Amino acid sequence: MNSTNAQTKWGQFIPLVIVFFFWGFVAASNDILIPVFKTAFNLSQGESQLVAFAFYIAYTVGSLIYMGISFVLKEDLINKIGYKNGLSCGLIISALGTLLFYPAANTGSFTLMLSGLFIVGLGFSLQQTVANPLAIALGPIATGSQRLTLAGGINNFGTTIGPLIVSFAIFGPHTNATSTASIESVKIPYLVLGLAFLLVAIFLKFSSLPDKPELIVEEELAQGSINKNSALQYPQLIMGMIAIFLYVGVEVSTASNLPAYMESKLGFLTKDVAPYISLYWASLMIGRWTGAVEAFTNDLSLQKILRFIAPYLAFGIFLAVNAIANHDLTPFYIYGLIILVLIAADMASKGNPARMLLIFSFCGIVALLIGMFTTGIVSVYAFTSVGLFCSTLWPCIFTLAVSGLGKNTSQGSNFLIMMIMGGGFVSVFQGMVAESIGIQFSYVVGVFCFAYLAFYAWSASKTLKKQGIDFDKKIAANH
Repeated sequence: MNSTNAQTKWGQFIPLVIVFFFWGFVAASNDILIPVFKTAFNLSQGESQLVAFAFYIAYTVGSLIYMGISFVLKEDLINKIGYKNGLSCGLIISALGTLLFYPAANTGSFTLMLSGLFIVGLGFSLQQTVANPLAIALGPIATGSQRLTLAGGINNFGTTIGPLIVSFAIFGPHTNATSTASIESVKIPYLVLGLAFLLVAIFLKFSSLPDKPELIVEEELAQGSINKNSALQYPQLIMGMIAIFLYVGVEVSTASNLPAYMESKLGFLTKDVAPYISLYWASLMIGRWTGAVEAFTNDLSLQKILRFIAPYLAFGIFLAVNAIANHDLTPFYIYGLIILVLIAADMASKGNPARMLLIFSFCGIVALLIGMFTTGIVSVYAFTSVGLFCSTLWPCIFTLAVSGLGKNTSQGSNFLIMMIMGGGFVSVFQGMVAESIGIQFSYVVGVFCFAYLAFYAWSASKTLKKQGIDFDKKIAANH
């Protein structure tokens, strides 16, 4: 490994994580739009999940467009325009999508609302294709998944404050049991968001981010004698595509169906669900901050200390944000004990992405089963704790899937981003299942998703070892 990659390149990494924040802010805000649109447009639970479907299917369409342009150019699009320009272009596309919220709100058009979210998702598709492998490559490969986990932690800072800010913008500061949402109140926050997209696009254009990171260049040179012209020739990628589909599916559907469960089974008002949606997405931030400590230091003693400090610091941010929003914090203090389970699972993984994926998937299954077979606030916390165990699965899957792809890295990343459509499909599917067997037991869908992820952890590890890639050895060498 080139010595220049001995440490994380923070000067380049920090500007990159801004786009991770935006993805989280918008994705979690969709969970507030779902019950609002359901009431305003008189939708069924399955129909209301079209909000998630329109947003996440855009990732697949965006990836197909990316592939089509690359085919016409006879060259990979990202390799041609550069990673930095790819990020800026994606942000501009997303900004254009936010403009549709203005006419959509004025005309009360559900179709235009979905179209706006779809175009925002198209821009995110290009951004994700670039940003995920870039985060892995801005430093040593041994800590690549931890770096992506850290970026995910910033993403979940956006998911933590997104529902609260959007809820405040839609319902206002003074709400009561009869408060209803105006569709027109949706347009302003999304127009402001569009302006932010444009400003960040300009900032990244003039940042120090590379057009192609050195680590990917090195892998290309190392692969000079390997005759594989398509990322689809790598089994770890094929299996990883299915894993991403199901992972994003269980992560999104758990949250997007939670408001309906809390309203129908526990009697919550729509406006009172926001803090719990915020807790779910904050749980991902808590887990990702915990899993990212190895990106900061190689000192094992310091890592052990940070594993306890990082999650509770993230939890403190959640409490602070909700305190500012004047929410009662009393129900949330007990959640601090559940975080201890996360810390134990993280320590047991020892930084190996395959082992972490296996352990966290089993924890996710247990959390869903507890939620399905208990009642009251216990079931709510069981479902929200799924966020803790989903927290590091994206970087684990992504790292396993693109390892060893070399010149096919950006192509492989595009295929993985395409599978984000799972967030839409699984959400709609769970909504349909809920109409048949009830909202609480519909979470069995998530149990099957986690079961495949556990299988992928075992299978991908064996596949990569056959290719000479052993993460236990890489981690040991890095220390």
